[in-house]
Amino acid sequence: MATTSKLLRAITRRHLIAHASPSISSCRHLGTLVIAEHEGGSLTATSLSSVEAASKFLNKDNSLSLLLAGTGPSVQEAAANAASCHPSISQVLVADSDKFKHPLAEPWARLVHLMQQKGEYSHIVAASGSFAKNVLPRAAALLDVSPVTDVIEISESRTFVRPIYAGNALCTVRYTGSDPCMLTIRTTSFPVASTSPDSKTNAAPIHQVDLSTFGEDGNSRFVKQTTQESERPDLGSARVVITGGRALKSAENFKIIEKLAEKLGAAVGATRAAVDAGYVTNELQVGQTGKIVAPDLYMAFGVSGAIQHIAGMRDSKVIVAVNKDADAPIFQVADYGLVGDLFEVIPELLEKLPEKK
Repeated sequence: MATTSKLLRAITRRHLIAHASPSISSCRHLGTLVIAEHEGGSLTATSLSSVEAASKFLNKDNSLSLLLAGTGPSVQEAAANAASCHPSISQVLVADSDKFKHPLAEPWARLVHLMQQKGEYSHIVAASGSFAKNVLPRAAALLDVSPVTDVIEISESRTFVRPIYAGNALCTVRYTGSDPCMLTIRTTSFPVASTSPDSKTNAAPIHQVDLSTFGEDGNSRFVKQTTQESERPDLGSARVVITGGRALKSAENFKIIEKLAEKLGAAVGATRAAVDAGYVTNELQVGQTGKIVAPDLYMAFGVSGAIQHIAGMRDSKVIVAVNKDADAPIFQVADYGLVGDLFEVIPELLEKLPEKK
């Protein structure tokens, strides 16, 4: 009799587990959320790279949601364009409110927290830049998780490769915390595959985020935003970058770098030393504490090659360096090097290069 009772209890317990498991798994939403930026009614190039990176997490049980925030027609236009910009996007979520008129970290962090409460995402991905560096740590604190930053390779769903020691070593890290796994990616490591003009992507559905439970504004307020109008390509996504260092000696002399960039249709970059000396604004700084670039051609004039600078451009396809010091560290990473005076080399280049068409 005791044996029969045990058997009945075992059968009953097994029967309950078999019926309980589907309902538990069906409640679990294994999705990935990409925090995207938009400008002029379109996603930024860095956000497209974030989508490309996030697509590594996709499988039959996973989906990719894109989060946009802003106000008025611009964010709605960006959402319409984003819906068909990448085949991996399952849905576009739009938070349309005056609270997101400017990219302040506090409302954005609360928005990410709200989205996680609604969706229970397994991963939250953003491009490594000033925006994500401002928002993600706050959002991670609200969610009580630790973000993984500057990811350059996704080995598994929770195993990543990131640079350390200013890019001189690569570290493989495994995230063992609770959901969501939050990470920022270096966009230069996740280029977006080019699509043919004939290829068509079905538009993903667009959903408006319910902000009825969204909290009040925080302690920060928007003061102003300044941008430098230029016809030159964006430094972060340019195919050619011309960079000047402290050897240019003045802001007036730095204009020779700008002339060469105009002739080549290139973006202008600068070292931290040149920025600190006031030759150019800090938005042109390339390096560990500036922008990470990986153009097809990177030309460095008067750049010594400090470890912090090399960390921001070492992934460039071809590196050309011009410096008077034959022992400058920049020559150790350069594909082509010329020991010479930049004030002699650049005028000669300007004379011999054809005009940009």
